[in-house]
Amino acid sequence: MAEAIGHQSHLIDTGLYRPQLAACYLIEDHGELAIIDTGTNNSVPAVMDAIASLGATPQQVRYLIPTHVHLDHAGGTGRLMQLCPNATLIVHPKGLQHMLDPSKLQAGATAVYGEDAFARDFGDLLPVPEERAIAASDLQTFALGERQLQFIDTPGHANHHGCIFDHASGYLYTGDTFGLGYREFREGGRGPLLVATTTPVAFDPEAWFSSLEHMFALSPGACCLTHYGRIDRPENYLDMLRQSIQAHVAIALAEEARAPEGRDARLRSEVDRLLVDAGVAHSGLPPARVREIFAGDIELNAQGLAIWLARRAKSRS
Repeated sequence: MAEAIGHQSHLIDTGLYRPQLAACYLIEDHGELAIIDTGTNNSVPAVMDAIASLGATPQQVRYLIPTHVHLDHAGGTGRLMQLCPNATLIVHPKGLQHMLDPSKLQAGATAVYGEDAFARDFGDLLPVPEERAIAASDLQTFALGERQLQFIDTPGHANHHGCIFDHASGYLYTGDTFGLGYREFREGGRGPLLVATTTPVAFDPEAWFSSLEHMFALSPGACCLTHYGRIDRPENYLDMLRQSIQAHVAIALAEEARAPEGRDARLRSEVDRLLVDAGVAHSGLPPARVREIFAGDIELNAQGLAIWLARRAKSRS
């Protein structure tokens, strides 16, 4: 079922791992639909149900727009393109080839998650026909009904990341560029807790800081996060996210003076400490509960920092 978030816009829980971990979004305007992020292959039935719940059909989907090609955001794209025959894929130029031929993407993700977990959580990725895909340029706009959706090039979390600004609502669909903002930390009337997601393989903090400036030049009224949901007055939380990015950088840089032996375990321990301490301080939840919420992120953030350090070492040599 689609959750209305205002301005003919809707959140769909993709069902990845647990409730309220990952979302995609459905926008409707004058009989046309756009889907921003797609979830995984396992998410496709929920997306189709959401379309039906609005009294619409898959033939009305005009655009599929994954913010980037990480599988929690784009894994279901090929299947949805088959089911939505009039849809055009809009994607970052650096992500396009992975949508046309997802074999390398599938191999890389299998290496990260393992074969069994990949098969269970993501399934085989399907290619998108080239003639139905557009590599979007920065600030390019796309008409949906009577509104304009604008693609914003936002590297940092990934070098192929783009956010989508809806001029009609003022909503900025941020994928992972506005971080993780899980709803569990907003319970009891608390404001959001935003933390960085440094997952493999292209974390670039300086590019990320520049992307945040680029995004907020649009003065969005709300940010709609894949992880998870709409955050109003997002400018109030921008410094919180910057500080989280910098804290992850500090953890990684502290490793550069140490021998590589044991690095992965140390990075994981430090990321665990950082995220659990932040979650407990913000929400008052027990550490075990916070660790449960962040379980996948702790591991992936640590892996991403290790890859960033290896890339820095390679560039120096």
